[in-house]
Amino acid sequence: MAVKIRLSRKGSKKQPYYRVVVADERSSRDGKFIEVVGIYNPMVEPNEIILKKEKIDEWIGKGAILSTTVKSLYKKQGVSA
Repeated sequence: MAVKIRLSRKGSKKQPYYRVVVADERSSRDGKFIEVVGIYNPMVEPNEIILKKEKIDEWIGKGAILSTTVKSLYKKQGVSA
């Protein structure tokens, strides 16, 4: 089972916010996930990015792969992935 750390879309039409989740790569974008490890809200200025770095590092240590979007959010927080 390959595990990815990716975004899951929430919110209403034209008002999205995202959860950063750990999920099996075979599950749908907004489907089942293992754990929520952060929040990303692009609708506020400046963009709200809250990441649980310890949990993300723990999952990376277990072999989870960051999606390209989550990787860029992670870098914006000042952490290299």
